[in-house]
Amino acid sequence: MSDTGLPDHVQKNRVVWDRLSSEYAGGGARAWAQKEPTWGIWSLPERELRVLPDVNGKDVIELGCGTAYWSAWLARRGARVVGIDNSEKQLETARALQREHQLDFPLIHGSAESVPLPDASFDVALLRVRSEPVVRSVPLGAGSGQAPAAGGDLVFLKNGTILTLCLREDDRPPPTISCAIPLGLHRLEWADTGTVEFALPMGEWIRLFRANRLRAARSSRASSARTEPRRGIRS
Repeated sequence: MSDTGLPDHVQKNRVVWDRLSSEYAGGGARAWAQKEPTWGIWSLPERELRVLPDVNGKDVIELGCGTAYWSAWLARRGARVVGIDNSEKQLETARALQREHQLDFPLIHGSAESVPLPDASFDVALLRVRSEPVVRSVPLGAGSGQAPAAGGDLVFLKNGTILTLCLREDDRPPPTISCAIPLGLHRLEWADTGTVEFALPMGEWIRLFRANRLRAARSSRASSARTEPRRGIRS
């Protein structure tokens, strides 16, 4: 996919993640070899959190798939998966791991902010990149960029705002935390890598979800019944 016409943060992130891809190849290989999904930097097991909806027989897209280990986990649960990522180098690793594990699903090089599948519609979207523009065009229900005609689930993972503000360059929290959440927190560009992410405070994320007709889904521990034909969000 050409860089022409892409937003500046997408272009910056593409360069950075192509450069960093080799550092994440080993972690991707270990994750592909896992049998059970785990969440976040503490690798909390899905069997305890029970975040995922039932994906068996469902159309699922992973937005910002990286080495696509989450896509692999979902495919093994019976999902029809598509992965999209901004970094071609990350996808090269993903394709090599597909061959190694004999697991095949489509991988697209492109921006998750504008999925190049105009007629596509997915039952579940998994988002692990902190990007406000992605939330505005999640391809659920009626397809990318359209108001949803039926329900769907956005499974969304983000770092807490306090953690984002207080992390050190070695990814460990400081021994003591004393910081205030600034008003208008929005776009962050990391000085050490040059990556750009959108670290909204939680209230702003909720406003964004509501503005895009996303509502909180009931926990998978409870009934999955819905009273409105809207897209749901699990985080």
